[in-house]
Amino acid sequence: MSTKQRVSRIGAHVSISGGPQTAPERAIELGATAIGMFTKNQRQWQSKPLTDEEIAAFGSNLTRSGIDQRHVVIHASYLLNPGNPDPEKRAKSAEALLDECRRAETLGLTLVNFHPGSGLGQIGESDAIDLIASVAREVLDQTERAVLVLETTAGQGDHVGYRFEHLADIIDRAGSPERIGVCIDSCHIYSAGYDVRSDEAYAATMDAFARTVGFDRLVGVHLNDSMVERGSRKDRHERIGAGQIGLAGLARFVTDERMADVPFVLETNHPEIWAQEIALLRGIAEGRIDVASAEPPPIAPQESEG
Repeated sequence: MSTKQRVSRIGAHVSISGGPQTAPERAIELGATAIGMFTKNQRQWQSKPLTDEEIAAFGSNLTRSGIDQRHVVIHASYLLNPGNPDPEKRAKSAEALLDECRRAETLGLTLVNFHPGSGLGQIGESDAIDLIASVAREVLDQTERAVLVLETTAGQGDHVGYRFEHLADIIDRAGSPERIGVCIDSCHIYSAGYDVRSDEAYAATMDAFARTVGFDRLVGVHLNDSMVERGSRKDRHERIGAGQIGLAGLARFVTDERMADVPFVLETNHPEIWAQEIALLRGIAEGRIDVASAEPPPIAPQESEG
């Protein structure tokens, strides 16, 4: 690990309550230099078109934040399942992903992160990967600048994407590799069985990523600790330094010079301490805070009822 290149692109997945134009404002409040966000209600298939006012305000607020559009990662709806073997349901996911990409392009953004999906136990992983690749190809053929970002998964249920090889296969089968990237979720890869808790384990995991996917494809990192043990195949995020991975494990990501220009987005479970988590991680990345003596930001004790 090295701190020669300073990682300063650290933020969180912020709310868009009030419209997507509010995301950069919330990032400013957090002291963030990267943004994760939805562009619509992620629990609904349909969405209202972005208004001219929202588009203009987003651009103005993003400029004011000083955050480069390359460090803004749109998260597509959790409803999507490009691996669904049902043609009609898969087509619905394809149309929704296309809409996500067009909304991103309208806002002047490119990175659209999504979970690869699941064959729902009805087809094997390779067949599910074929379907996901076909959806990606269809969406890319109908857009100009959007980059589809495959997120690593924990492997819960029948979801693919929990092995780096799955992501490499999707990219290979989809074509247009220059418009497909990858987002590593630290919690997910740990839950999927990859270890990052020692220098040796982290090096082995990242060597595997480099061999199968390549760091030229890495365009985002979701930085989360894990509530559950390695290999559990469960998706349970924990606040920074308070979980099974630990602060030292997560510090290896932000001090990895291969990720020097990659946006780090927190999706931890206590938004009220995101500003402190961001400050801590930036201090570690810039060599101002010694991880060996650092402590996770505390959370306020919950008041007892009655």
